[in-house]
Amino acid sequence: MPSTVTQKLSKQERACGKKLTEALFCGANSRSFAAFPLRVVYLVQPLLQAENPEKAAAQMMVSVPKRKFKHAVDRNRVKRQLREAFRKNKHLLYDKLPEGQQLTMGFLWLDHVHHASAVVEAKVQNLLRRIGESL
Repeated sequence: MPSTVTQKLSKQERACGKKLTEALFCGANSRSFAAFPLRVVYLVQPLLQAENPEKAAAQMMVSVPKRKFKHAVDRNRVKRQLREAFRKNKHLLYDKLPEGQQLTMGFLWLDHVHHASAVVEAKVQNLLRRIGESL
């Protein structure tokens, strides 16, 4: 892995697709950590460059349930906070990610109230460090 990681959150770093989502949340190989108000579910797979050479080594997705926040404005605010916190701290993962492995993460919001961006960022840092240690 390169020692310098860009500060952008590119399209390739966003996880999408039904197969990937099912493997992440329903698969037997996925693991999870919680740091209230967040929970992260992650899956480590071999990186197949032959299938898609543009795929990033780490991908993330965010989920904020409608049951927790009824208004889309509130859900979107939380998702923005999570994406920004990941964007600023993804270097914690890229430094420890083994060569030839792909990490897919799903961040889930657990609380019914908003939290300050600094609190969200601290929790994301905590989770990323814990994932890095478990790799």
